[in-house]
Amino acid sequence: MTLGCARNEVDSEELAGRLAADGYTLVEDAEGADAVLVNTCGFIESAKKDSVDAILAATDSGAEVIAVGCMAERYGSELAGALPEATVLGFDDYSAIGDRLDDVLAGRPLVPHTPRDRRTLLPISPVERTAAVVADDAPAIPGHGWLQRKRLASGPSAALKLASGCDRRCAFCAIPTFRGAFVSRTPAEVLEEARWLAGQGVTELVLVSENNTSYGKDLGDLRALEKLLPQIASIEGIARIRVAYLQPAELRPGLVEVIAGTAGVAPYFDLSFQHSSPSLLRRMRRFGGTEDFLRLIERARELAPTAGFRTNVILGFPGETEDDVAELERFLVEGRLDAVGVFGYSDEEGTEAMGLPGKLDQHEIDDRVRRITDLVEELTAQRAEDRVGEAVEVLLTEDLSASDGVGTWAGHAAHQDPDADGTTTVTGVPAGAVAGQLVRAVVVATEGVDLVADAVVPALVEAGR
Repeated sequence: MTLGCARNEVDSEELAGRLAADGYTLVEDAEGADAVLVNTCGFIESAKKDSVDAILAATDSGAEVIAVGCMAERYGSELAGALPEATVLGFDDYSAIGDRLDDVLAGRPLVPHTPRDRRTLLPISPVERTAAVVADDAPAIPGHGWLQRKRLASGPSAALKLASGCDRRCAFCAIPTFRGAFVSRTPAEVLEEARWLAGQGVTELVLVSENNTSYGKDLGDLRALEKLLPQIASIEGIARIRVAYLQPAELRPGLVEVIAGTAGVAPYFDLSFQHSSPSLLRRMRRFGGTEDFLRLIERARELAPTAGFRTNVILGFPGETEDDVAELERFLVEGRLDAVGVFGYSDEEGTEAMGLPGKLDQHEIDDRVRRITDLVEELTAQRAEDRVGEAVEVLLTEDLSASDGVGTWAGHAAHQDPDADGTTTVTGVPAGAVAGQLVRAVVVATEGVDLVADAVVPALVEAGR
């Protein structure tokens, strides 16, 4: 069971592969299983609650329950004390997960780890990390052991990890403390895994990490991602690449141009704005503001007029004023984004924000979240309507065809993340189409953020163009 982001999904597939290699049989139903692994999320309060609920629910199956993932790493022995029903393992246990499971099933006691700031486990200088990562005593980096990866999903889209960890110091975020410093995978390793995924039937790759715009800095090449994207796009069988988790402050003009203009790369910008009030962003230890962000969006649209944009925003950060919220509203109205996640601020242990003055009452945070959520729902529906008449390429995911012979499929266009940004229903799809193919279509209607489109002739697009 996996909670949280696509990065966690990659980690789960690494664990699954390691367990399968150690002779364990993976099953979908917890009933009758010997053990259940819950890959937890520890990002914000609501995610932690969901993780605890999932652990408790898993105990009802009668199986041994093992908690792994971000929440397990972040709290270690503290979580184990609060949830004696489960065995808590950290990232350093991943490489020996089969042995750890042997211990649990044999009743051998395991001592849960004491959490530590994983940023301290590697050199401060990014370029010095390359040698340290391959040292015998190097800390475990989840998701980098792809040779043991076993796909748990059957769809045509899959996440591919570019890196782990983060070097930024956003005041509200604790992720670097338990995920560690930023570590890029080498281009050769990324390409090899991409080819492997293509061989597994994957036609769309979603490139993930805590911050994809940092990719390559520890390899001594800040343009590494710009060079890597065309190489991945040329892999036989890969129809589309999507780059997630872009940090606006690090998004270089060259990378914008490659994402917007490379065949096989979706003109899709998943930008971590978090807010748009310049003064509040400084308080968050971030950069930019409404005007900077609007210029960035405008430049991307100059290069790719139909580009997609998504972001997340936080309401109720300490010291946020009504003027700050109004500035965010202005940005959202003028930015015309396709998808926006809205979150309320919550204190996170070990972050600078926890000690800041100007905390808002929870009811005020909730009111602001509802206010911006209502605005976002209206704006993103309008943005979808703007796409009526637009030509799109839809990656097919599910055959919805009726007995009347009209080919109807569900899928997602280039501006739609496969998990989060709505769907596109295409009618008139040629017979013989299969999941994972791209189909050319024209948008004819909308349902909220979802699109309805008609296929055009010739409809099917060859992969690896």
